[in-house]
Amino acid sequence: MKSIAELNPNETLEEVTLEPVSRLDLIKYAGASGDFNPIHTIDEEAKKAGLPGIIAHGMWTMGNLGKLFTPYLEQGFIQDYQIRFSGMVFLNDVITLKATLVDQSNEHMDFAVAAVNQDDKAVIKGKVRFAKY
Repeated sequence: MKSIAELNPNETLEEVTLEPVSRLDLIKYAGASGDFNPIHTIDEEAKKAGLPGIIAHGMWTMGNLGKLFTPYLEQGFIQDYQIRFSGMVFLNDVITLKATLVDQSNEHMDFAVAAVNQDDKAVIKGKVRFAKY
């Protein structure tokens, strides 16, 4: 594995593709986060809210973006994290996580990050600042 510090601007981290989103993933996340909004776990409630089916918690998707940086935690840490939700994640969606180095200094690296679904539609876009040790 290449050291994160060896990256140059416009180079990318290795993409991470998640398993298809399952109802159990969302039930577990609801319990862990305390977000029991039924649009995330109960089909009928999601439909009452005008959705085609249950949707993943936005923070579940955001939290998964951290997996891009897990292999590099011996070299630094996520110092800042800014995202914008740009689409919904549904059951059985396959989400791919992406990060491209935008800028760096001796102290940190700035990445453009995204989570895209199986149709290559962004569901999250944002920035991560990775502080180097």
